[in-house]
Amino acid sequence: HHVALSVVRIDRLLASGYFRAKLAQEKLIKASSVPYTIVRATHFFEFVGAIAQLATEGQTLGLPPVMMEHIASDDVAAVVADVALAEPLNGTIELAGPEPIRQDDLVRRFLNATGDPRTVIADPQALYYGNAVNDQSLTPGDNPRLGSTGFEDWLSHNAERVAAAA
Repeated sequence: HHVALSVVRIDRLLASGYFRAKLAQEKLIKASSVPYTIVRATHFFEFVGAIAQLATEGQTLGLPPVMMEHIASDDVAAVVADVALAEPLNGTIELAGPEPIRQDDLVRRFLNATGDPRTVIADPQALYYGNAVNDQSLTPGDNPRLGSTGFEDWLSHNAERVAAAA
């Protein structure tokens, strides 16, 4: 049983070499004769700081005000473990965090929580890892499995790690 972790909506994010590679990985898995399950997850809370860094110009961050459903990596790990122990689906499941939030709002909350003085500006023209995005680009399709950890819970459980990374 081949289990692969991938990214939701990667077929809409092809300006990124990383996302093109993940899509190529999925195609190779599907074309093989090995039973498989692909878990497409939304982006992890652990990457919010990197999103902020990528969007920074001076003391401001221009981020697209698009919907996202970030998820805690612990929730992803639990689902991947469940999937690995289950029968292969020979298909794909999607996994998302429990609360939709706009990307600019999530990063703003992250910066506030870490005491970062930078200013977030909602910029509909801003790119996400080189990709133009909209409300469907970074969210799952219908009926994803949902993680249980919200952003505030994740922050409180990871305060030391988040502070060290800030």
